[in-house]
Amino acid sequence: MATPSSPKNSVSMMLLTIVITTMTMNVMIVGARWCVARSSASPSALQANLNFACAHGADCRAIQPGGSCYEPNTILNHASYAYDSYYQHMLKAPSACNFGGTATIAVTDPSFGRCVYPPRYSQRNDEGANTPILMSGEDKHNVTI
Repeated sequence: MATPSSPKNSVSMMLLTIVITTMTMNVMIVGARWCVARSSASPSALQANLNFACAHGADCRAIQPGGSCYEPNTILNHASYAYDSYYQHMLKAPSACNFGGTATIAVTDPSFGRCVYPPRYSQRNDEGANTPILMSGEDKHNVTI
């Protein structure tokens, strides 16, 4: 029988620690996607589309002063957050990530620092419910930058 300090128990504990650590690390989910603003878009187009997104279902509190995604305070970053929030709200409908050609689909999570993009959801399953995609890791109104 192994004792608490035996090499067999030490190896078992080390393997358990590795498994738990690996399970809690960020993982890339195949098929995960985000809607982000194109860097080539004009600031005025980004602002107009950001306002649309925030007024039509996007949760834009995080890009307000003091919010977790307010910094860097750029129209490109704020529009990307609003676009993705709207895209998630619309259940990732392909037409929900256009914004007059100022948006594109990204396969890399745009979250950074304390700015975590909203939880990811797949499109509706056969029963009509949203199926969450597990990822490790707001008021509707016009936003003026």
